[in-house]
Amino acid sequence: MPTNPKLKIKTLEAAPGEARPVSRVLAEPAAARRALAEWFGRQGRDLPWRRNTSPYAVLVSEFMLQQTQVATVIPYFERWLARFPDFATLAAADEHDVLSLWQGLGYYSRARNLHRAAQKVVAEFVGELPNDDTAIASLPGVGRYTVGAIASFAFDRPAATVDGNIARVLARLLDLRLPIDAKEGQARLWAAAQSLLPGNPKGGGGRLHTSALMELGALLCLPRNPQCLICPVQSFCAASEPETLPIKKARPKTVELDEPCAWITRPGAILLEQQPGPRWRGLWKLPRLLEADSLSESKPIYRAEYPFTNHRIKLRVYIAPAPKTLPPGQSWIAHAQLEALPLTAPHRRAIENLLPKSQSAGH
Repeated sequence: MPTNPKLKIKTLEAAPGEARPVSRVLAEPAAARRALAEWFGRQGRDLPWRRNTSPYAVLVSEFMLQQTQVATVIPYFERWLARFPDFATLAAADEHDVLSLWQGLGYYSRARNLHRAAQKVVAEFVGELPNDDTAIASLPGVGRYTVGAIASFAFDRPAATVDGNIARVLARLLDLRLPIDAKEGQARLWAAAQSLLPGNPKGGGGRLHTSALMELGALLCLPRNPQCLICPVQSFCAASEPETLPIKKARPKTVELDEPCAWITRPGAILLEQQPGPRWRGLWKLPRLLEADSLSESKPIYRAEYPFTNHRIKLRVYIAPAPKTLPPGQSWIAHAQLEALPLTAPHRRAIENLLPKSQSAGH
């Protein structure tokens, strides 16, 4: 664990009845902001959504960056803006096309919410997102973090926002010994984020400040091996053991689930099933096999595992006969249609792996 040669600051945790000491970063926010801004000016990355700060581009980037790494998002973001350059174009798009362009990013509810948000902006705000927190918060899929991010990045307003990177930075600056995903820990982080904001709430500076704070977490204040010796705000940091922070509540136990599916083909086509329900609605997968017990003596032709929330899914694909009558939701899909079809990523990988083998074997 790296040493952290910082000015020794008492933690925010005080014994019952004692006054709570104030971290230096909260006592001298202007100095901390200056150090962050100077560092960001030298080291900040050139990201496409930092060049295009329109409310639409910022909203697209924020939806894509939820639970997805920057390197993965960049090509998706660029393709998305080429295909759907503004709220009006996205609002008019068919959901099939929206999901198809999103495939590979996962968490498809984000794509649906982004689509619905564009429709709301067109219907209620004449195609332009207002510089107003209430209007931003009214969009589907937009929570407290995204409201602050859009206010900061699109409108340059000093607005508090706390994502994973900022939460880690603040927890260490404060030496916060509370779970950051619990109510009190969240309250402390948001209060600190608000205290660090620059200047007049109606003035500028929000884009630079939030970008710098977020970038610090992405480049230096890392989950493992934080680069404390070159951190621009090390003298403001109260953490003596930064790698132990932030603290989080215990994660739920991973649950393993089986997903037996059927491989049913005919010349030039494959049988697939469009999913209902809020989680996978509109996406296509291999047909689910309900008679799993009858497969006990069969060998799967494909095996894979993938995570989904707190589950570990065991995908097994078996050769099966075509049904006499297609159940609701199932359709024969031509091979030429597969590329544009919105498929879940694990099932797309299975099909790409099996289809050449199936064609050569005559299945």
